[in-house]
Amino acid sequence: GIMIIQSGNLKMNHQNNSLKPRTQHNADAAYYVLDYLAHSFPVQLYEPFTDGEGNLSSRPVFRDGQPVESREAVARRDEMIEQLTSLPPVPGALDQIVQHFGTDMVAEVTGRSRRIVRRGEGPAARLAVESRAPSANLAETSAFMDDQKRVLVFSDAGGTGRSYHAELSARNRRLRVHYLLEPGWKADAAIQGLGRTNRTNQAQPPLFRPIATDVKAEKRFLSTIARRLDTLGAITRGQRQTGGQGLFRPEDNLESSYARDALRQLYLAVVRGKVEGCPLERFESATGLKLMDSNGIKDDLPPITTFLNRLLALTIELQGILFSAFEQLLEARIDGAIASGTYDMGLETLRAESFTVSDRQVIYTHPATGAETRLLTIAERKRNRPVSLDAATAELDDPRAKLLVNERSGRAAVQIPTTSVMLDDGEIERRVRLIRPMEAQNVPLRMMGETHWVEVDGETFGAAWRAELAEVPEFTDSTLHMVTGLLLPIWKRLPQESSRVYRLQTDEGERIIGRRVSPAWAASASTSGVPAGLTSDAVYAALLEGRTVFDLAEGLQLRRARVMGANRIELSGFTESMRERLRAYGLFSEIISWKLRFFVPVGASGPEIAARLLDRFPVERIGEREAA
Repeated sequence: GIMIIQSGNLKMNHQNNSLKPRTQHNADAAYYVLDYLAHSFPVQLYEPFTDGEGNLSSRPVFRDGQPVESREAVARRDEMIEQLTSLPPVPGALDQIVQHFGTDMVAEVTGRSRRIVRRGEGPAARLAVESRAPSANLAETSAFMDDQKRVLVFSDAGGTGRSYHAELSARNRRLRVHYLLEPGWKADAAIQGLGRTNRTNQAQPPLFRPIATDVKAEKRFLSTIARRLDTLGAITRGQRQTGGQGLFRPEDNLESSYARDALRQLYLAVVRGKVEGCPLERFESATGLKLMDSNGIKDDLPPITTFLNRLLALTIELQGILFSAFEQLLEARIDGAIASGTYDMGLETLRAESFTVSDRQVIYTHPATGAETRLLTIAERKRNRPVSLDAATAELDDPRAKLLVNERSGRAAVQIPTTSVMLDDGEIERRVRLIRPMEAQNVPLRMMGETHWVEVDGETFGAAWRAELAEVPEFTDSTLHMVTGLLLPIWKRLPQESSRVYRLQTDEGERIIGRRVSPAWAASASTSGVPAGLTSDAVYAALLEGRTVFDLAEGLQLRRARVMGANRIELSGFTESMRERLRAYGLFSEIISWKLRFFVPVGASGPEIAARLLDRFPVERIGEREAA
């Protein structure tokens, strides 16, 4: 299915009687452009004059009360009209589709009563005007649903009150590939059209494909629809991705809070001259937006909607410069929010090999209704899916990719190029992406020289990669803490950095929906201070996640730390007498910046070593890690 906004019917009806078939083929564009030139092109003659204060200005010339036309301007207008009318016809999207595939294959559900069709093949082909009866839309819809025609094109007129989904009772139950060819200004109309191919009682959901050209400002239209779908997801408490059917990415919504932050960064970068190709003077003259006043940068900078609308009036070259800088900043904002776990995705479904409820505690009971708020401790088992050696070496298709091995740890990684980011001060930070068997991370290019990663040949890399794959266990066990039941009375007590809601189904078939909380929050809410069933594996998994700090007996503390571009589990607070004992448990030490530091290995042996440590130094308190 192909979704468009306008079929050109109105302009064709206005012009059909006076235009030849060749011109009718281009009637929509001809009507708009030529009508504008004929009636709006400035042709009135002006003359210079000096006012009473000596200022030179100009004024229109009138003769006998009638405006006088400039012969030069009229000649230029007529020349431009003549040049445009001599150009080859440019058919609209609807006409191109119908004429390319033919009326025998394309079902058209639009509001137009006449259309241009191609008769014949090869040199003998000609264009002809074909009338469409009022009942044509019903017949075309039936032909598509009965599998007589494979392609369906519908406009606004055909996007209401009709169904084009893979209905179980229809003969055509093929996968619907829905191309959003013209999103238009009205998000409501576009969402209405999206609902035509995705309805109940269908054999399979459609595959949505939004279409955009390389004109950057065109994303303005797609952004409006993405924002409305985000809002719809928030209202229904449905998963945002489900609300949009996976149609849009987070960065497609150009009116989100992340986009507003990115826009302010862009304004600051323009003022500081950090946007190459667009100094402040050019920006202000092209957009008409003022970023500076007598006191410096304005407090009330132009809002995101104004910026996006002004972007539509810029040249294609300037659109590309500004929008590329804006996209980099927006992507960095969203990547940071997702990495820190603060990006709000609404309701999200958790998936794993196994979920088992190991403990239930009632932490609040409503005095009037008796409704309960429960804290659940859930054992989660996920299947590990490491990157295979073949998939890793396939990255070498990019000539910029490199095979690396860490001289100190023996770990392997593939270095591939990735997007750069614009920092808060407007500087461009070049980055590379390191792909490892169980993770991938972006690293600033300038930091790679300070690490122990060295480029190696394929044989050395393969041996190191296979050795790591052999150490990866089949499953990873971890512990979740979820607050379920009555949430509203204790909503303010729940963590405020993210209001994300999760759902899951246990192995016993129990469906759970609620807020996920950290082990630290669970410890403070439970009666014992430390959640029941807190195992060494759960502690190790929480440390790898990086949001929890564990205080152990005798003043020790475990937390995740970033060292030499890699995540490690660091033990701090040890004394002189503990060093040999900690090494005996399996911890390793390094002297970094003239300071001795101890770490729990990250890998297959990590949980076992953590268990030995916690047997001797049990957890006494769980705390939240401070946000960076």
